[in-house]
Amino acid sequence: MKHEVHTDQHVISPEGDQKQAAKKEKSRLSAIFTVIFSGFALLSDGYQIGVLSLINVCFNKIYGDQFTPEMSTRIGNSLFVGCILGQIGFGFICDRVGRKVGLMLTTLLVILGAALCAGAYGAGGSVEGLFWALTIYRGILGVGVGGEYPCSSASASEAADVVMPGRRGMLFVFVTNFVIDSGFVLSALVPLILALAGCSYEVIWRTSFAFGVLPPLSVMYFRFKMDNSDIFQKNAIKKKVPYGLILQRYWKYLLGTAGSWFFYNFISYPFGIFAGTIIDQSGGENPSFVHTAQWMLLLNFFYLPGSISGALASDKLGRKRTMTLGFFMQGILGILMGVFYKDLLNKFPLFVVVYGVFMAFGEFGPGDMLGLVSAEIYPTAIRGTAYGWSAAIGKFGAFVGTTAFKPAVAALGGGDADKGQARVFILASGLALLGSIFTWCLIPDYSKRNLHEEDEDFRRFLESKGYDLSNFGAPSAPTAADLETADSDVAFADEKHPTKA
Repeated sequence: MKHEVHTDQHVISPEGDQKQAAKKEKSRLSAIFTVIFSGFALLSDGYQIGVLSLINVCFNKIYGDQFTPEMSTRIGNSLFVGCILGQIGFGFICDRVGRKVGLMLTTLLVILGAALCAGAYGAGGSVEGLFWALTIYRGILGVGVGGEYPCSSASASEAADVVMPGRRGMLFVFVTNFVIDSGFVLSALVPLILALAGCSYEVIWRTSFAFGVLPPLSVMYFRFKMDNSDIFQKNAIKKKVPYGLILQRYWKYLLGTAGSWFFYNFISYPFGIFAGTIIDQSGGENPSFVHTAQWMLLLNFFYLPGSISGALASDKLGRKRTMTLGFFMQGILGILMGVFYKDLLNKFPLFVVVYGVFMAFGEFGPGDMLGLVSAEIYPTAIRGTAYGWSAAIGKFGAFVGTTAFKPAVAALGGGDADKGQARVFILASGLALLGSIFTWCLIPDYSKRNLHEEDEDFRRFLESKGYDLSNFGAPSAPTAADLETADSDVAFADEKHPTKA
């Protein structure tokens, strides 16, 4: 008896083909969904960082000398301390537990922290107690804000690689840094609207804090429905993470992303947070809150063209060139601002515009590119962790910068605030030029690589060092949809090519 077995490997049923197409389309829609809702809550992050600038002005108007420079710095820095903890902790969580879990927890913390800030009171009406309460609540908020960065960016980069692989950089920037910058614009617009509506300073600052609850609250349900990306499920390392081998392979990249982020945040955050105070002091005798808020809105608006132009340049110029150019131009302009500071103050509208262009160059280069580079040059297994550590070093730079800003102005000015601010501009601009050198020497350009390529290179590296690759996710493990499609293909093949006896 002769048995004839057909082993055609490429027999695909029309029904199976349709299911595969449907599955692919569903995966693409899921990626689009993930891109949008990974990044949208970052609106609150930019908002909560930026809104303190005008809230500081409110506190100065309400409490006068009771709102000391030391307390102002303490409230500002508490967010950065929380951010550092959140970036490191949630970077680890989103790699070891999952992007979705990280995003859910950070969303809850941002909502909680913003709500606590809006309702803050000191015991027995104590003003000092109020400021200490805000310091603690801003710290809680900071953990959520910091955690958003690695969780949102890792998810957004993985989804963007599916949705628009050829323009991944542009899409990533638009759903992350552009959203953050839009939050900065809102942080000036909301207090301005409240002031124009005739609200008291206390209503302005409390409502301004409370507004930050809305963006994360609006995405809570959608994040609950999200799935971890396919690339994460295939490439996550759930146990025995080889951190020693990771440092051996990526130490130079980590030095580049962390160092450049330190320089950028050391410059950008003090000049952003204290911009309201600078404008308030430079805008004439006892300027009104509305006057200060209007100029702050114009200043913050410059973030947007900077971010948009950086997004458009990222895929054409490449990440490395774009970031180096942004650092360099910010450094040159900052030095010129410092040299001609007094002349610019005499033409105050021109001062604000040049100040805005200074900030825009920062967004065009490192502001846009650092998050993008940190999300794509590391493999999926450590994307959140490496991003989190890089961003945390950056936030440490923000902490140092905001702590040193007012003492540096006082020390360098010798009692002349304008002279001190001019010299601080020159000092910060020198760091921007150093950042451009750091970027050029230490950061690679992965504009033309997809995320899978680095994952494959990482696996080969680990395998060459004797690491057990079974600790990775199981790329061959079929899903229920895969099994259903396979069953239908086998059934069709049996009907078309039966085994003959």
